Amino acid sequence: MSDGKSTATRVRRAYEQFLSGVTPPDNAVRSLVRESWVRSRSQGLDEAPEATAGDMSDADFSEYRAAHRLARVRPLITSLMLDDIADAGVVVALTDRRGRLLWVDGDRSTRGKAAAINFVEGTVWSEDRVGTNAPGLALSLNRGVQILGPEHYASPVQNWNCAAAPVHDPVSGEVIGAIDVTGGDAAAAPFALAAVRSVVAAVERELASGAVDLSPEAMLTASSQSHLTVLSGEPVWRAPGRPAKLLSPRHAEILLLLHMNPDGLSTDRLADLLSDGDLGSVTVRAEISRLRREVGDVLASRPYRLTGEVTSDVSEVRDAILAGELRAAIAALGRGGLLADSLSPGLTDLFDEIREDLRSAVFGSRDVVALQAWTHSPHGHDDFQAWTALQRALPQGHPDAAIAAGRVRLIHRRFGV
Repeated sequence: MSDGKSTATRVRRAYEQFLSGVTPPDNAVRSLVRESWVRSRSQGLDEAPEATAGDMSDADFSEYRAAHRLARVRPLITSLMLDDIADAGVVVALTDRRGRLLWVDGDRSTRGKAAAINFVEGTVWSEDRVGTNAPGLALSLNRGVQILGPEHYASPVQNWNCAAAPVHDPVSGEVIGAIDVTGGDAAAAPFALAAVRSVVAAVERELASGAVDLSPEAMLTASSQSHLTVLSGEPVWRAPGRPAKLLSPRHAEILLLLHMNPDGLSTDRLADLLSDGDLGSVTVRAEISRLRREVGDVLASRPYRLTGEVTSDVSEVRDAILAGELRAAIAALGRGGLLADSLSPGLTDLFDEIREDLRSAVFGSRDVVALQAWTHSPHGHDDFQAWTALQRALPQGHPDAAIAAGRVRLIHRRFGV
């Protein structure tokens, strides 16, 4: 407990230094939190931003909430999470993709306390509205996060803890909302984020199982192309007129490699790209056979190649780089997903190529905002040249210049560059 108190004291001191314009010590606060503070300040937020409902009326909100995709899985979330923690002094919140709280459930006492910080249904808790908080940051970064006490940007919220993770549409792979646990000590425990992630996985499976329930109108407006999603959540294959299909990592690797090699790959070449060990042609053929049963007849042989029009979120990142939409590309690639986690040589090389293309485009654009986005992404986090370039590009006296200078010193100490 004393260690937790000393950590909170250190973070609170770092927060006060940050607000006063002094760069906190490098080890005073987690980089994820520090970078969110920087983004929050860049939005012009003061130290006590308050969540609001914006321009949505009560009637509009009720209609919007009832039609939201998460409405169908709310009973599942209640049974998996709320029933077990009803007396733990926390609330469970479901948000839309912009951070608007759709439902806030929990015991009456805790909901009353949460109302004091305007953590109520209908208000927007995005990072750009109220600064650093778990649901807002989970949506911004597209990953599960836990924010403890003084790590929050808004000082009135610093007596609370929260853990949240994004929920993805099984068809498009896009973020449709988040599940959050907010409260006292229970929300600060290590298992809180693990519990949220577990419930999110169950919710996404439930949404995937119901994806076939699309209306005829939705089926007619669906894309005529098959689409592969690997950068967010579990890999998903979507084919026209068929329910989305969750893929194993291996099957997603095969589809992505074939998508990136439209002229096709021989059995031996595909084996080399999938593994730097002795994978074997028999194993590859067996995987292809299983994959055909999973996604249908979209694979031709001799050489292996995809039939029909196929798109992917990886190709969309490449298109965004070519179009100069660098901040969108940084945000998409920052999620990494299978492309970052895979150990397959072909995907490792592909990831390195796209990341280097994006980095080069950022440097070549001379776009300071894109450079800031790169340095605050997982890929530019320790990029000495990028932080140095950002320090030089920011005008003298800019509040983020000191942050950039501090990061240059830190990377120099850590890596000797």
